[in-house]
Amino acid sequence: MDMLSWLIFGLIVGVIAKFLMPGRDPGGCIITIIIGIAGSFTGGYLGRMFFGGTQGQPAGWIGSILGAMLLLFIYRMLVGSKNTD
Repeated sequence: MDMLSWLIFGLIVGVIAKFLMPGRDPGGCIITIIIGIAGSFTGGYLGRMFFGGTQGQPAGWIGSILGAMLLLFIYRMLVGSKNTD
């Protein structure tokens, strides 16, 4: 059940991040889920780094979405540069 929760959370966070950053996205549903889950970890790490907190503390919705937006930006830069060659 935990795995299903992570997948659903990642999908929701990834979709929100893509909605807040309009534009053409390379990748489908799986990439959206991966970016959402990785964004949650990234948001949690950056939140602990800048604002303190304990290890293992969840990032929360806002931190997860901001982390996913950062990763989506990086992903677009990397994949977009490959498509122009």
